[in-house]
Amino acid sequence: MSLAPYARLLRLPGVLTLVLVAFVARIPHAMTGVVLTLHVVGPLGLGYAKAGLVAAAMTVGVAIGSPWRGRRVDRLGLRRALLPSVLVESAVWLIAPRLGYEALLGAAVVAGVFLVPVFSVVRQSLAVLVPPEQQRTAYALDSVGTEMTFMLAPTLGVLVATQVSTTAALTLVGASTVAAGLLLMWFDPPTRSAGGAAAPEPAGRRPRLLTPGLLVVLAAASAAALILNGTDVGIVAALEGWDRESAVGWMIALWCVGSVVGGLVYGAQKRELHPLALVALLGAATLPAALAQTQLQLAVAVVVAGLPCAAALSAINASLVRMVPEHRRGEIMGWSGTANTVGAALGAPLVGAVIDGTGPWGGFAAAGGAGLVLAVAGLVVLALVRRRSAARRASAGGTPADGTAADVAPEALHLTVPRDPSTAPGGIVPSPAPAGADDVPARPLPDDASRTVHPG
Repeated sequence: MSLAPYARLLRLPGVLTLVLVAFVARIPHAMTGVVLTLHVVGPLGLGYAKAGLVAAAMTVGVAIGSPWRGRRVDRLGLRRALLPSVLVESAVWLIAPRLGYEALLGAAVVAGVFLVPVFSVVRQSLAVLVPPEQQRTAYALDSVGTEMTFMLAPTLGVLVATQVSTTAALTLVGASTVAAGLLLMWFDPPTRSAGGAAAPEPAGRRPRLLTPGLLVVLAAASAAALILNGTDVGIVAALEGWDRESAVGWMIALWCVGSVVGGLVYGAQKRELHPLALVALLGAATLPAALAQTQLQLAVAVVVAGLPCAAALSAINASLVRMVPEHRRGEIMGWSGTANTVGAALGAPLVGAVIDGTGPWGGFAAAGGAGLVLAVAGLVVLALVRRRSAARRASAGGTPADGTAADVAPEALHLTVPRDPSTAPGGIVPSPAPAGADDVPARPLPDDASRTVHPG
């Protein structure tokens, strides 16, 4: 595997700084889940199902707030959009350690609504800073950076929670969340290119944002989040069953090591897989953890489970930014956050309930199995939609009445997409629609290229 694509990427202006800022700013998010779980199971004395409901409450808040915060970034700019998050998050996490369970549920919803949108802002900025032919590598690197944050942050959270107190750990989450917001406001990464003014909307009709192709990719995001959150809860439960709670951090770090390796390999390749195919692989790779009987076996299993993780997430993000106009990327990144939180809201309590009834190994089976079934079902539905669209185009002479399937990019009909720039007509580097996005228009012909060159 050659790392040359990553070296070329990091030489682009602003990319290296953005990667480093993202790494630091994501730390509070990476430690929140495990700290909340330890707080509910420990000092509050409740089970994993209850802990899963707190995580679900926070994800419900994120699902509500993400599109709204994305639109604010699009319309107001980053600094003005982040200020309410910094103020509200500081208050919520200051009082959270002192709340009972019911009040903590409400606080988790508020924290989710105003969560600092680090992930969406970074991905939106990468779409501005990086030209189309390097964006898949950029999002692979972004996912790898996220995994590295998850290697360190949960370890820090567990260390503070077990060696000091969960109150101190929750306070640390709040302080670092505010610091992340301030860091982003200081750096103020670009979320729109210099020529990225909003395109005028057709008279009498507001263009759809959530088209069928986008919904397919958002479904992949939900399935991935279900698997990942369920696996997270399963790791905590397994190690607590062995009376080794302090090992949670390094076990999650091993999980992230697998993801880093898989993400780097995927980002250096010239072809990409459909996000749903990668999510199906992620679910299948998680299932062996259900068979682990010792810590060593679990360590090997979580490394395997992590291999498709960063690849799946990067494929989802790279697909989304290619499917919407620049002036609405903040909003679609918000909807991506909503899709993630819907999957997490389903995964955490589902897996928590299975763990309470059958033990940690049932949790791994539930997480991997449910995600695998959802992804495979999505691929089957996608194949049926493609077949129906092709038949409709053929019967209508290539122009369906509703216009949603016209001018579909040929590469969108396959599960893999060629990325070799030498295949581009007239020397133009293509920015292909993600595989399976059947409502994404084809690239224009070379004589129109001057109107569609990526501003990055």
